[in-house]
Amino acid sequence: MNKTFIALACMLMAAGTALAQKNFTFGPKVGVDYTHWWGKNINDESALSYQAGVFMEYRLNNKFAIAPEVVFAAHNRPKMEWHSWMNEYPARDVTTTYHTNYINIPVMFKYYATSSLSIDLGPQFGFKVYDKSTDKWEEDGKKMKEKHNMGNRSFDFGLGLGATYNFNEKVFVQLRYTLGLVPLYKGGNERNGNAQLSIGYRF
Repeated sequence: MNKTFIALACMLMAAGTALAQKNFTFGPKVGVDYTHWWGKNINDESALSYQAGVFMEYRLNNKFAIAPEVVFAAHNRPKMEWHSWMNEYPARDVTTTYHTNYINIPVMFKYYATSSLSIDLGPQFGFKVYDKSTDKWEEDGKKMKEKHNMGNRSFDFGLGLGATYNFNEKVFVQLRYTLGLVPLYKGGNERNGNAQLSIGYRF
């Protein structure tokens, strides 16, 4: 997973370096995000996660630009507490945490409303690299733990909408919401929703 992310990031930054002209900028970005599931009859709370990646932006003219990114994102969910009554186990109180990591590739089309502010819209392609849930409980005074594969699809697709504010030629802040359009499970209804706040630096 780490090798894949590093390779993609290096390719994107190398492209920015090779095309280092006035119209091209590139660099790193980091931030936090709130992830939740959405869909019919889904009422799921948000959870704080993190993201980090690289971007490249090409200015078509003073008003329009295109900006592909490669971002590692932890799309985690809130902890869930429940009571087990399964026959193969004694009754117990269980806390379950969910961890799902993606390599996301958003391709944002940017409209510069002013020289400092752009409105960003575009598709996002997500590739799952980690997918586990962890159950924790106490049994006979001992802390127990068990991991499970959640079974999410390996591919996710969504549509992102947000804005970028440039403090100067180097530093910017972004706010974006990405609405997942592909069900996370075959035959399921749950989809990813993700609100992101990040800061970046242009080279």
